[in-house]
Amino acid sequence: MPLSAATTSAAVTTVDWGRTEYRAAWERQTNLVTQRIVGEIGDTLVFTEHEPVFTLGMRRGAEAHLVWNAGRLAGEGIAMVKTNRGGDITYHGPGQIVGYPIVSLARRQDLHAYLRFLEQVVINSLGSLGLAATRREGKTGIWLGHRKIAAIGVAVRRWVTYHGFALNVDPDLGHFNGIVPCGISAADGTVTSLRAELGRTVDIEEIKRVVAAEFWSLFPELLTANNRPSLSCLREN
Repeated sequence: MPLSAATTSAAVTTVDWGRTEYRAAWERQTNLVTQRIVGEIGDTLVFTEHEPVFTLGMRRGAEAHLVWNAGRLAGEGIAMVKTNRGGDITYHGPGQIVGYPIVSLARRQDLHAYLRFLEQVVINSLGSLGLAATRREGKTGIWLGHRKIAAIGVAVRRWVTYHGFALNVDPDLGHFNGIVPCGISAADGTVTSLRAELGRTVDIEEIKRVVAAEFWSLFPELLTANNRPSLSCLREN
C-alpha cells in the first residue's frame, strides 16, 4: 500500500511527491523552507523520485567529475543542474528514493550531528532488510563494504534544512557511469542498489515507510542531545 500524498502524525508530516523534475522539486523545497521558517508548517519529510539528472554540489572541482559530454547526456535523457547543497556530483533517477527533510534545527544548531542523524536513519533502515550498512572513514554517504548505496548532501537556511539523501533501490546503475559519483574513483568504490544487493525486486513504497519510521523515531533524540552548536558544514543564511 503506497504512502498517501501526505501523512501527518502529531506536529510532523511525511509527504510523497511521486515522480518530479529536479528544478521544480527544488523550487517546491524552497517554498517549504520559507513556510517552515515563519511557522506556517511543521517539520516535514518529503519523498520523491526524480527524472534522470546529474546534480553538482558546492564542493570545489565537482565539475571535473562529469564524464559524459552534452551530446551523451542528451542521448541518455539526463539533465544537468548545479545546486547549493553540500557535496560533489551525483545522480538521481527513477528507482531511487530521494528524501528532503524540511526540519528546524533551531533547538540544536549542529549540522555535523544532523548529518550523522541522516546516516543513522539510512543505516537502520537497511539493517531492517538484513544489510549491514556503515559509514566509511573519509568518504561521504552510506556503504556496504566498498559499494555505495546512499548519498547525502544538505543545506540549511535560518537553521531549517533542505536537500537531503538519496537511497538506491532499483535505479539504472549504468547512469552512474556518466560521472565519478561524489568524486569517488572506481579504485575507491562502486555504486550499488538494494536490488543488486538483495538479488530481488524491492517494494519502493515499503522502503519509504521504513525510512520514514526510522526518521521520525530518531529525530527527537537529535534535537535533545546535549551538544554545542557546530557551524562547520554548509550553511546558507
